[in-house]
Amino acid sequence: MKKQLFTYGVLFLLAISMAGAQKKQDSSGLKAHLTINADQGQYQISKNIYGQFSEHLGNCIYGGIWVGENSPIPNTNGYRNDVLQALKKIHVPILRWPGGCFADEYHWMDGIGPRDKRPKMVNTNWGGVVEDNSFGTHEFLNFCELIGAEPYLSGNVGSGTVEELAKWVEYINSDGDSPMANLRRKNGREKPWGVKYLGVGNESWGCGGNMAPEYYADLFRRYSTYCRNYGDHGLFRIASGASDYDYNWTDVLMKKVGNRMNAISLHYYTCKGWSGSKGSATKFTNDEYLWTMSKCMEIEDVVKKHMAIMDKYDPRKEIGLLVDEWGTWWDVEPGTNPGFLYQQNTLRDAFVAGITLNIFNSHCDRIKMANIAQVVNVLQSIILTKNEKMVLTPTYHVFDLYQVHQDATLLPSKLEAPVLKAEEKDIPELSASASKDKNGAIHISLVNIDPTNPVELTCDLQGKKATTVTGKIITASGLSVYNTFENPNAIQPAEFKGAKIGKEGLIVKLPAKSIVVLEIK
Repeated sequence: MKKQLFTYGVLFLLAISMAGAQKKQDSSGLKAHLTINADQGQYQISKNIYGQFSEHLGNCIYGGIWVGENSPIPNTNGYRNDVLQALKKIHVPILRWPGGCFADEYHWMDGIGPRDKRPKMVNTNWGGVVEDNSFGTHEFLNFCELIGAEPYLSGNVGSGTVEELAKWVEYINSDGDSPMANLRRKNGREKPWGVKYLGVGNESWGCGGNMAPEYYADLFRRYSTYCRNYGDHGLFRIASGASDYDYNWTDVLMKKVGNRMNAISLHYYTCKGWSGSKGSATKFTNDEYLWTMSKCMEIEDVVKKHMAIMDKYDPRKEIGLLVDEWGTWWDVEPGTNPGFLYQQNTLRDAFVAGITLNIFNSHCDRIKMANIAQVVNVLQSIILTKNEKMVLTPTYHVFDLYQVHQDATLLPSKLEAPVLKAEEKDIPELSASASKDKNGAIHISLVNIDPTNPVELTCDLQGKKATTVTGKIITASGLSVYNTFENPNAIQPAEFKGAKIGKEGLIVKLPAKSIVVLEIK
């Protein structure tokens, strides 16, 4: 009897041990499945989804992009060489300027001609600093040519006039014997730049004039009428669209403006509202991290609702949706000017970038452009500068790896993944996007937001016989790790060896808190 009890006891302890081992195995080896229809791509992912945004705000322009020809910082015609090269490397497709809120108090004629004769102004939106207008139309458009990006101009509707904006378009695009074209020639530029993208105002519901949508719709019709096409330079006219959940604004503009606009914008920030603390960029709890992931993912529901309204008036999807401001917004770094919006950038921000870009890719039938805020030294920057030093943020590395999606064909996919709890809300642990480039290579971008658990992903590539897989990974020892001027490579892409092609298809072992981009041939 004692022997029998001993045997039962051993078996009981063994069962407990095995259950514990099984639980440990489950928690460290979660499963997910991705199906990709490699032979069914219909829509192109516009390269402009990977656009950037530059505003006269803090040190984005001055010290970030522009230092002037006489600066000891190495430069080309006044533009920082390090920033130039970094932007060229990721093939920035389009750059928005001069704002933002600054756009609706910017008068372009103050920023042309000899720099020492340009009038100064006070930047009332951002810090109350003096703006000397040394970086103006020529400086911006020439910078775009240097980095190979399309310019996207935001026109002043809030404090400007129809005549002023019409003359700006003539100045930059006319090749005729006209007053503004001749003024451009006098200022050193013979041929027009041929700017395509023109925003008619910015945040007209807020800092751009606090307008009602009906009033702005009438203004757009008026302004866009007098912003002419010159020669082959046809304008792509962009209406100032809604802030995140304002679906009525989109409805009114679609109804009252319709196809007079080529696109309508949308702004969405991953932040905790517009009053009080937004939280630290580098010090956050696990609950705050999960809230951020949930808020980031919510953008998909927001764009779907705006697109549903657009579909009602424009079922052929001829009007684009442009998310021309997006990203994280935290409290400024301690000791910095609160009006300069300078914040650090951790692995958490990289996840926001990776997830958001995956979502934009998946809706590329309507989303034709996006511009993260902002390119240098402001909000979720891809680059930070300090005097002669420059650092690439984790978000920069996401744009670097994801550039393979630019102008590629979106591949329909379905992802089944485990979930995490974020304030009683289930959010998927994985995000994915797949595309096929012009050479037939397939690229898959994957984000695993689980801070502790790896995930084994089985990928079914339908319509494609894969033979090789390579990849890159972005990860770190913790969610709050970031790059500094003293340690600029704390987070950087590395070779990923966790993917293999076998009898069961493509198997990817995604580490916890990681971003992986695969190339399959």
